[in-house]
Amino acid sequence: MSVSLTPGSLVRLLGEWNVGAAPAYRELGDVVRLLILDGRVALDVALPSERSLAAALGISRTTVTAAYALLREQGFLSSGQGSRSRSCIPSQGPLHAGGHDGALRLSGAPGLAVPDGILDLAYASLPASGEVVHRAFAAALTELPALLPGFGYDALGVGPLREAIAARYTAAGVPTTAAQVLVTSGAQHALNIVLRTLAGRSGTKVLVEHPSYPNALDAIRAAGCRPVPVAMPAAAPGGTGHNGGVPGGRGHSAGGNGPAHNGLAHSGAGGWDLEAMETALLQQRPAMAYVVPDFHNPTGRLMPDSQRRRLVKAAAASGTVLVVDETLRELNLDGAASTPMAAFSPAVVSLGSLSKSHWAGLRTGWIRASEPLIRRFAAARTTLDLGGPVVEQLAGAHLVNAMTEPLPDRLSALRENRDTLVELIREHLPGWEPEWPDGGLSVWCRLPAPISTALAVLAPDVGIRLAAGPRFGVGGAFEQYLRLPFTLPPEQLETAVLALRSAQDRLEASPQLRRNLSSPPAAAIA
Repeated sequence: MSVSLTPGSLVRLLGEWNVGAAPAYRELGDVVRLLILDGRVALDVALPSERSLAAALGISRTTVTAAYALLREQGFLSSGQGSRSRSCIPSQGPLHAGGHDGALRLSGAPGLAVPDGILDLAYASLPASGEVVHRAFAAALTELPALLPGFGYDALGVGPLREAIAARYTAAGVPTTAAQVLVTSGAQHALNIVLRTLAGRSGTKVLVEHPSYPNALDAIRAAGCRPVPVAMPAAAPGGTGHNGGVPGGRGHSAGGNGPAHNGLAHSGAGGWDLEAMETALLQQRPAMAYVVPDFHNPTGRLMPDSQRRRLVKAAAASGTVLVVDETLRELNLDGAASTPMAAFSPAVVSLGSLSKSHWAGLRTGWIRASEPLIRRFAAARTTLDLGGPVVEQLAGAHLVNAMTEPLPDRLSALRENRDTLVELIREHLPGWEPEWPDGGLSVWCRLPAPISTALAVLAPDVGIRLAAGPRFGVGGAFEQYLRLPFTLPPEQLETAVLALRSAQDRLEASPQLRRNLSSPPAAAIA
């Protein structure tokens, strides 16, 4: 069964659409088009009938008919004879290898090295936490001789690391044993194991947030699954988020010295559209749902506990396995409280990693689930590999046991970087609308025009590399958005923002560039 949008839901998304600046049908069509481009109306969603929408808006059916006709002409609606109009994106030529969106269609080339002199804004990742990582490996080497008489294969992972991960979940209010943990080579590896186990059949539906993490979308497509995107609502402008404030005051970061962010879109107040997620789960009944409730990538939002309870309940009602990516959970910049999703149901599958909190080069992640599921994941894992490197896992055990040691300094530096980036955007890119992130490593920006891909194409010419907004969506959405990591030091962030200003000036001076530019260069994203 396909997803449909009720008249009431669309009216709520439209807001104050009729401002009298153009004929009513054109204003209605323009706002619906922007909702599709922003991802607030997901792709392949059936819009309300002309009659029902006209009644809900209190306007003539002729106006809605003309607006829908305009959207079809522009390529944003498609419909067959006797069927409801469905949201879509205008075709921009042949797709990548694999054909239609449900098939294999990888949207980036992994592992591309960054040329010298280029600042990489496609990666939201930090350098190693220095001495802490070094000490962990030194300790691991002293423990290694005791394991050398064994074969070295362990599909579940070495005991000390599994015990350390289990103890951390237990301390967070989720009682866990080592038998409920499988160690992986990073969170991406963990997701691929879960997909192979739970959604192995071609065409299996997987619910995702929209926008979502690009590498997760690629993994879902590569597994032959069909992503079912559910749009996240637009961030609320300024004001108070769901947490009611942050340490140091509403206008400042937790350190108390950051820039005032009144007037900025705030991630907390935008939240998740639980009504839309519940509807999609009920109508589509996907086998699996992949969500990032802890400092969502790319928006930086933190899902409140009330929404977590609703989502867990809705997933259980639809028979959907809820897979929760907690990779960014430790990067809580403003000290907001939240409960791990697994605390609300033993059926939740949790993914974690040391890549964002400590160093991506560790390639150490995990799956936390029920024991029966862990046994299934271990069996599926052996079709991919027979276990992870032992030294890295021994080092990982030390890092998990001392998880908080590097975090205060890292979080302090990240808060400074976030504040710096937001201030630079406000100063040099005043038409941009950055969403204030509760945590994580990046700022999600709404652009003044749908120029994300064009900026990504021009970026290397001005000394930076970008991941275009459509990489975070399905079917070409988010052309008016860009993710900007604040993982670089402040002086490099200033250089990057000035480069973005230069690229935008080029586009404004020569609008024809947007029509003549080639596709953006392939970029690895993290």
